[in-house]
Formats: sequence, C-alpha cells, structure tokens
Amino acid sequence: MNGYLVRPVPPAALKELRDTDDAGRAPVPVTDDEGGSPLRCCLRHSVPGERIALVSYAPLRRWAAATGADPGAYDERGPVFVHAFAEDCAGPETDGLPFTNSHRVLRRYSADGHILGGRLIGDPGAFPHALREAFDDPSVAVVHVRAVEYGCFLYEVGRG
Repeated sequence: MNGYLVRPVPPAALKELRDTDDAGRAPVPVTDDEGGSPLRCCLRHSVPGERIALVSYAPLRRWAAATGADPGAYDERGPVFVHAFAEDCAGPETDGLPFTNSHRVLRRYSADGHILGGRLIGDPGAFPHALREAFDDPSVAVVHVRAVEYGCFLYEVGRG
C-alpha cells in the first residue's frame, strides 16, 4: 500500500490480551448483538453474533518494547475491541487503509517514542494525502490512526 505497512494488534499481543490486558484485567467476552464494533485484530467491523472483548491496550508501549524506544509520559493505554477467541480471527483481509470513512486523527511518533504532532482528518478522501505528508517527515517512525470521538487507537502505520 504505497510503501506503508498497516498493522493491527499483533498476534502475539492478541494472545496476551485475551488472557490479561494491558491494565492487568482478564477480558470479559460478550456476544455483539448489534455488530459494528471496530475490531483491532482484523481491522473490520464486527457482525451481529460475533464474540468480542473490550480490552485495554498500550500500542506505543508494545511498539517501544520491540524497537528499544522509551516513550516516557507518552505511554498510554486505552480500550480496543478484539475477537474473544483466537479461532475467531484470521487477521486483516486486506493491506488497505481500514476505518477511513469517518473523522480520524493521525498521531505521529518519532523513533524514540515521542509525539511529533497530529492531524485531524475530516474528509475521508484526504486520508492518503495526510499519511503521505506524515511520512514525508524523516523523523516520523510510526503513525497511529485514532478515532476522533473517543481517541481510541485503531491501528498503526509504519514505513514499508
């Protein structure tokens, strides 16, 4: 996808989160009767009847641990929806940009895990341009895509 890698919650992290989330809590699986929850494991919306769990996730902390960065005070955790059981999720079906049909924030981070800035995307058509613009800055190591309404992490984008 234009030299970028769209990364959902990684499988190893999912395995851990299904046992104990990043807040130290055991997840509580529920049946999603209505559907429409943004699943961070496969980057699609849930469908009615799927078993999902809302877990606490610290995306920058996990990225920093893998890269040796120290995000310091920028380390945060928040709620994300995932499939409740591993056999329920085959991962993303595409490497495209999911969840771009609404207002989003692109939050840019440096290689040391510090926030370099953010950008509100109000027009879904502007999303690819804003992402290119973020990575035009060589100091940007990773971009988090977040929901505007709640600030929730949706997925990470890295250089391809």
